Order: sequence, then C-alpha cells, then structure tokens
Amino acid sequence: MRHLFTAMLATSLAQIFKVIIEYWVTRSWKKALIVSPGGMPSSHSALTVALMVSIGIYEGVNTAFFAISACLALVVMYDAAGVRRAAGEQAKAINLLFDKLEDRGLRLDKRLKELLGHRPIEVFAGALLGLMVALSVWVVF
Repeated sequence: MRHLFTAMLATSLAQIFKVIIEYWVTRSWKKALIVSPGGMPSSHSALTVALMVSIGIYEGVNTAFFAISACLALVVMYDAAGVRRAAGEQAKAINLLFDKLEDRGLRLDKRLKELLGHRPIEVFAGALLGLMVALSVWVVF
C-alpha cells in the first residue's frame, strides 16, 4: 500500500500544481486542468518515478519490481515527451484546418484536444516531483 499511496500522492500533487502554475502564469483559473493530461508538471512522470523510487527504497534496487517500475517510468516519460506531444501538435494543426473550413461555412462537431503531451521540462519537473514525494514519504513514514 505504501507504494500505491506514494504514487497517488505524487500524481495528485502534480495535478494540483498544474492549476496553480497555470494561474500564476495566466492569472486565470483553469480548474479543468485538475483532470487534464499535459501541462506543467507531468503527472504521469510524477506517478511513475514516485513508484519507482518507493520500490527502490523499500524493496531494493536489485529486484524485479524495481526493474519493472524503472522500465515503466522510462516508457511513460518517453511517450509523454514524444508520441503524445506529437499527437498534440498534430491536433493543433488539424484544429487550424477546421477553423479555416468553418470560415467557409462548414460546421464541425468537435475540436481535437491539443494538450496531450509534454515538453521535456514538464516531464523533468514531474520526475523531480515524484522523486521528492517518494523521499518525503520515506522520511515521514
């Protein structure tokens, strides 16, 4: 349960920080970010790194559990900064095309979600948050 608690705490804090950071930058509350992918920091990176560090601390780094969690963290962070980010960029381009079509009278049902992936700094910030949460849980509990 300790590992799950640590991972869930890290991802929850990341989601809360997204809203706070967005307000700090834009001076506008975007509460929908609390459940949104993308943005600063990466909650997926925070979750997987917190899990990996927690397992490393309590189970040891020479275990299959640690190896699995490390691989999971690397895949998730690569995906967030690579594949999902590219999908978000494509969504922006498609939405721009939709806007042009709507200017010509064609109505479309729904815009594509553009905030899908992360910039590398957002992935790094999420990983750092996950590390700090796991170490804090270890010190406190």
